[in-house]
Amino acid sequence: MATLIRDLKTASVTQLVLEAQAGQRDAFGELFERFQQNVQALALRRLGDWNEAQELCQEVFLQAMQKIQQLREPECFAAWLRAITNRMVINRAVRRGPESLAEPETLDAACAEDDTPLTIILTAERQAEVRAGLDQLRDLDRRTLQAFYVDGRSLLEMSDQFDAPLGTIKRRLHTARKRLAKQMESLVAV
Repeated sequence: MATLIRDLKTASVTQLVLEAQAGQRDAFGELFERFQQNVQALALRRLGDWNEAQELCQEVFLQAMQKIQQLREPECFAAWLRAITNRMVINRAVRRGPESLAEPETLDAACAEDDTPLTIILTAERQAEVRAGLDQLRDLDRRTLQAFYVDGRSLLEMSDQFDAPLGTIKRRLHTARKRLAKQMESLVAV
């Protein structure tokens, strides 16, 4: 038996395939030894998961062992094995679907607060700057911006409140925003 193993170690892939097709299990075992790393590397590259690649590698060789009789050209064993691997990787990827580590509801329930101490401080500073900018505006500009952005009034409601046409309210809002932006620039520059 020792000489058979030594012969298998030095045999060509074509000879091993012919022996495996004749029912020699040791010959197929040698093919496994020679090609296992290639199949596993291909599966790992395509699947991205080591455990899944190992499992798929075993399935590929099981499939190859069962179908070895169908291989008409023994010298093409490597390409045939690669084709089996690619097909099985695609089948597995399609079956498993998109990867999701957790249900969205679980993630929503477990999310930490978005506000950090730094964002709270920066938000407070920005609000103070906006208030200071608003204080520097004319009364009509300030009331227009406050009605729209703070009170949440629609343009139509503002038209009624200020007793002005809709086009005038739009123009006032546009002008007031520009003036506030200019005020904010001068406050930040100081």
